[in-house]
Amino acid sequence: MSPTVGFVVFLALTLGGLGCTVVTGLRARRRLHIPSVVFSIACLAVTIVYAKKLGDQFDLKSAGWITPFHLTLAKVTTALYLVPIATGIATIFRPATRRWHRRFAFLVLALTVATAITGTAMILLADPIG
Repeated sequence: MSPTVGFVVFLALTLGGLGCTVVTGLRARRRLHIPSVVFSIACLAVTIVYAKKLGDQFDLKSAGWITPFHLTLAKVTTALYLVPIATGIATIFRPATRRWHRRFAFLVLALTVATAITGTAMILLADPIG
């Protein structure tokens, strides 16, 4: 699979998985929610692999300020995925943490969308190599 196709396919799968994660979480469908989280994280990992391969086809510095902004946002967002995972596990044992889990989950979801937007802008602004 080419880097472009792989990236688009797995980004779509990631976003679809996150959509299922949100729906099952809001409906308190834990048996579906947890596998949705695992699926989304796995797809995100593959998306990142394809994003790196796609980035190798462009002079990302030519995109200007958006490149360091996107790369920093992407790293921070990826690291922050640990927070809703941790609060989700905590919610299983202490249901009172559900409010914090929801807040962090929506924060990471919003950051994921922002990362996808800045990444798309970066690729559109960058000059192709070769």
